Amino acid sequence: MKNIVKSVAAFSMIGMMQIGLGTSAIEASPLHIQSIQQQDDRHDDHGCDRQGRERAEHKRHEHEMRHRPQESDREWQERQNREIERHEENMRRIAHDVLDLILDN
Repeated sequence: MKNIVKSVAAFSMIGMMQIGLGTSAIEASPLHIQSIQQQDDRHDDHGCDRQGRERAEHKRHEHEMRHRPQESDREWQERQNREIERHEENMRRIAHDVLDLILDN
């Protein structure tokens, strides 16, 4: 009985050592490092693109929300309500596009 337990323990240790050596070799391989860097680059590109689109949308929204000299207060309020709805829809589209990119990868 002692011999069986000793051999099971010995083979288990040998198997764990082989798995450990294999994973460390994979982590150190240049192909693995390149794939990780490419994934990071893709995520960074999407983040910059999203930030740029959000920034442009906010700038457009601010411009459209300003009161124009030729319009009455009522017209201005109606235009503001339409602009708020349009702005919220554009922000939802930007978030949806980013989620699609993330989920597709």
